[in-house]
Amino acid sequence: MAKKVHGGMKAKRITGDVITYIFLILVCIAWLLPFFWLVMQSFRDGKGQFISTFLPTAYTLNNYKALFTEFDVMNFPRMFLNTFGIACCTCVISTFFVLSVSYCTSRLKWKMRKPYMNMAMILNLFPGFMTMVAVYFILKALGMTEGNKIPLALIICFSSGAGTQFYVMKGFMDTIPKALDEAAAIDGCTRWQIFTKITLPLCKPMIVYQIITSFMAPWVDFVFAKVIVRTNSQYFTVSIGLWNMLEKEYVDTWFVRFCAGAVLVSIPISILFMITQKFYQEAMNGAVKG
Repeated sequence: MAKKVHGGMKAKRITGDVITYIFLILVCIAWLLPFFWLVMQSFRDGKGQFISTFLPTAYTLNNYKALFTEFDVMNFPRMFLNTFGIACCTCVISTFFVLSVSYCTSRLKWKMRKPYMNMAMILNLFPGFMTMVAVYFILKALGMTEGNKIPLALIICFSSGAGTQFYVMKGFMDTIPKALDEAAAIDGCTRWQIFTKITLPLCKPMIVYQIITSFMAPWVDFVFAKVIVRTNSQYFTVSIGLWNMLEKEYVDTWFVRFCAGAVLVSIPISILFMITQKFYQEAMNGAVKG
């Protein structure tokens, strides 16, 4: 009797696993199918945005070549480099801000700490693009919406609000025993040494998460970039460039190049993730002095 019950439970478990895997496979197919179509279209030989078949009938690398050789309409390499520089600067500044604020709110006690945390939580309830008009006029009053100050204005926009986005990092730092800080302080370490030599090494998985999110924000943003850059084509980011490729006067010629550009835009994020993914599995290790 026990064997029958055990066999029935095993059969149900196997059936449930099969159904779960089938569901996950279908979800993966639905998620990957648009990207697969985009990649295939980037190699399509021809122009126009509509084709009668799901897959192209002829393939070529001319679409990728045109992005780096034809600059009469839009300069894709310059847009790519503009975005890459802004994203790298934003990533460094935002990560430093988040780590600093998270450490101060998690490990230190200071006046107005609770009100600041409540204020940051309330501000994070509102989407950032609600402030884009006010931000634009502030930057305009400072003379940062024209000329070579535009990249700096974008860096300020993307990184200035990082100090309120500390809750996830703070939650991770709260799990680190404070006894480690106390032991280091007894050994003569300063607050800066505790922060850089003890806390940060233990936060590697979350630092990787913060680096990736801080890099992706300016890399994929369109709203703030469009409002601040406007028609200054030499400071276009890739999101503005890809959007322009789909305008009615360019879409017939540039659609397949848009697909190629979209594939190229995904490469830096993929490389960044592959380089940093090993840190996701790193667990906190260390010992508390007895």
